[in-house]
Amino acid sequence: MKTYGLEKLGLINMTAVYRNLTPAQLTEHALRRGEGTLSNTGALVVKTGKYTGRSANDKFIVDTPAVHDDIAWGKVNRPIEKCKYEAIRSKVIAYLQGKEIFIFDGFAGADPKYTQRFRIVNELASQNLFIRQLLRRPTEEQLESFEADYTIIAAPGFKCIPEIDGTRSEAAILVDYEAREVVICGTQYAGEIKKSVFSVMNYVLPKMGVFPMHCSANVGKDGDAAVFFGLSGTGKTTLSADPDRMLIGDDEHGWADDSVFNFEGGCYAKCINLSEEKEPDIYRAIKFGALVENVVMDPETREFDFDDDSLAENSRVGYPIEYIANAELSGMSSSVPKTVVFLTADAYGVLPPISKLDKNQAMYYFVSGFTSKLAGTEIGITEPVPTFSTCFGEPFLPLDPSVYAAMLADKVEKADANVYLVNTGWNGTGKRMKLSYTRAMITAALNGQLEQAEFVTDPYFGVAVPTSCEGVPADLLIPANTWEDKAAYAQKAQELAKSFVENFKKYTHMSAEVVAAGPKA
Repeated sequence: MKTYGLEKLGLINMTAVYRNLTPAQLTEHALRRGEGTLSNTGALVVKTGKYTGRSANDKFIVDTPAVHDDIAWGKVNRPIEKCKYEAIRSKVIAYLQGKEIFIFDGFAGADPKYTQRFRIVNELASQNLFIRQLLRRPTEEQLESFEADYTIIAAPGFKCIPEIDGTRSEAAILVDYEAREVVICGTQYAGEIKKSVFSVMNYVLPKMGVFPMHCSANVGKDGDAAVFFGLSGTGKTTLSADPDRMLIGDDEHGWADDSVFNFEGGCYAKCINLSEEKEPDIYRAIKFGALVENVVMDPETREFDFDDDSLAENSRVGYPIEYIANAELSGMSSSVPKTVVFLTADAYGVLPPISKLDKNQAMYYFVSGFTSKLAGTEIGITEPVPTFSTCFGEPFLPLDPSVYAAMLADKVEKADANVYLVNTGWNGTGKRMKLSYTRAMITAALNGQLEQAEFVTDPYFGVAVPTSCEGVPADLLIPANTWEDKAAYAQKAQELAKSFVENFKKYTHMSAEVVAAGPKA
């Protein structure tokens, strides 16, 4: 039996080893093993059990002298001793003996100058299908000489014992940057594998002069690239899927001196409340070769009920980017971004629907990574709650935020790019901004028309706000104009500004100029 070098990891005595199988073969194995069922569209459907999302508190970084000074230690980047990591790793390797093993050898990073080679070792065929579709797939010729830069071992069936293993729970995501290895155990949520790759890229690429980004990206017919940062619910996927532009990717990218490139070869989209009318590309991508997680399905007809969140609010589907009709399959643009968009959904109703940022403001709002949790979205939330995720990707950033902020500023300056803050949320009318208006504003930003507008300075956030934009009612552009009660507007604006200021106090490595570029509380 061919083992493809697994003995180097300590893996021996497997009953079978499969490497880089096709989606059809992996689907067959998953069905044979009882890992899932088929939908009426042909997609493989699985339930991930207890863990239906990332378990951020169960992620640890192995603390070794070689990486200690690189890591921004804290509540996100928690250390684990090398000896504890090795003990857990040994148990996981022992657990995998005598089992079927599925390998995917593939790439992260479409620009060949910065590509990292990943070997993913899976206990489950369904998880191997997922990562095969999400990463960039090698040719047969590339496979012949493949040598991994990083290895990820995913064994969801192995459960940690916190009292013995030093973990927080039965699940653990353990990253050893020095050994170039990740061990994932106790959780079947496939997103942990995807985001482990992202965490590695966020550590590796800055050392190569490449700015890693948690963003979507697209490119126009003239080669003008744009990137869209934004947390869940702000419209990142929707707004980057522009019918007049080619989608480079929907989630993870690198910005080099001469390119912007997708890390991945697939997409991982939310399914809750999915409809063909609102998200036709995602809806139509749920077909054979896709992996669907935690979506309720009729056991007889095998039809999905995307509105049923009884299995998970965070239901997902993973599919190759080729399933999107308007995709740039090279995964990159040979030109750097000329437009950078920070998306937010302000439920206070006080942020302008679009505003232009200078260099220091760009760093401030990038590091802040703001959006709002809405009343009713979680138990106990009765008023909008400001939510901040550092650099729009806090859980995946091993380095200090100032490193990524400085890279953003450097890339923007070299590219002479325009940076905009776009609020897809609410205003003083109590209504959310129409998607058609947001699209019109972004189109005007992309084609340069917005630069011809007159701008005024927002009194609370200090950003430059256009007073006109084709296709958008002028009274919606200035937040105060949408409020009948001006005193209530002032109060809400001051509340949100104060939240920004308080949140930013934790960033102790930012310059005084950047700190001063924030709102005035």
